[in-house]
Amino acid sequence: MKSFMSPHLTWPMKSTVALVQFSRQILVSAAAAVTFIAAPAAFAAGGPVALDATPAAKLKDKAAMQNGAKIFVNNCMGCHGVSAMRWSRLSDIGFTEEQIKALMPAGVKAGDYMRTSMNRNDAKEWFGAAPPDLSLTARSRSSHSGTGTDWVYTFLRTYYEDPSRPTGWNNKTYVGVGMPHVLWEMQKTKSPAEFDSAVGDIAAFLNYVSEPSQFSRKSAGIVVMIFLAIFFVLAWRLNKAYWKKIK
Repeated sequence: MKSFMSPHLTWPMKSTVALVQFSRQILVSAAAAVTFIAAPAAFAAGGPVALDATPAAKLKDKAAMQNGAKIFVNNCMGCHGVSAMRWSRLSDIGFTEEQIKALMPAGVKAGDYMRTSMNRNDAKEWFGAAPPDLSLTARSRSSHSGTGTDWVYTFLRTYYEDPSRPTGWNNKTYVGVGMPHVLWEMQKTKSPAEFDSAVGDIAAFLNYVSEPSQFSRKSAGIVVMIFLAIFFVLAWRLNKAYWKKIK
């Protein structure tokens, strides 16, 4: 017992045990984080209709995001902004500098935020409420029914004519919505499949806007998990080597 507690062994033994315990805590925390990320959020308002799933392939397709950005800028930014996003960040999804400049309104710089030009006071007077910023809609609209991206995808495809509404339109996903059906002309000129694809592109773009670092974050997560696995093996072997001398 005395040799077990000898001064020259006490420090390495304690260090090894602490190292192994720390490694285990990291792995447990990492596993919990992965579970949290994978689980759908369940804290926002759902809708009266079942949400349709956004085509999963579009959420990783930069061409789809680019098309969604073009549709959004040309049809939605008159009222809605994505003020958490800078124009220059569109390069993350494959836009060139020239393409970004072609999308930007006059007088706007690449480093500016993607804000709507509509005055909020005017919007309140015209619509009764200022149209919301959509930077986080793809996340904040998540519910037990589906992701926020699913909500966007379903919402834009469930408009119907309603003469009782001031705009002449209503929505099955958001009953009583004040927003008119801004994509109605596109819907009339495209087949149902083509329109659904275009809406999926918008949803993919807003999904990117809600977390621009998601692609690099996922790649970094894989690297971290590999590092932790290697670190755990090394710590386990180190612990085994120290305890072998004691035994």
